[in-house]
Amino acid sequence: MNTQRRFTIIILLIFGMVLCGETHAETVYVKYRGPVKLDNFSCSYPSSSFVHKICYWKKKRYLVVLLNQTYYHYCRIPEAVVNQWLHADSQGRFFNAYIKGNYDCRHGGIPSE
Repeated sequence: MNTQRRFTIIILLIFGMVLCGETHAETVYVKYRGPVKLDNFSCSYPSSSFVHKICYWKKKRYLVVLLNQTYYHYCRIPEAVVNQWLHADSQGRFFNAYIKGNYDCRHGGIPSE
């Protein structure tokens, strides 16, 4: 195989890997909802033994959170509450005090993808 052909194949392989990486968004399984793509969310990874990932879709006020090993969702949650949560001394205590039992998606607010 000549050098020009090898170079073309390598460029095509690299382009294909980059293209696939950009179009593949993370999808998580949310309890009581099912699969949710996280491409519209901004995610944070707090240093907590209970709250492992907080993903927020600001435009839709929709939140997906990884608690232990299970994803849950919350609807109509204000951005100010999410910001307070992210900056709390304890994400677990904040969740139990201000998130849990509030912002129930059964009352509406689940965005269509």
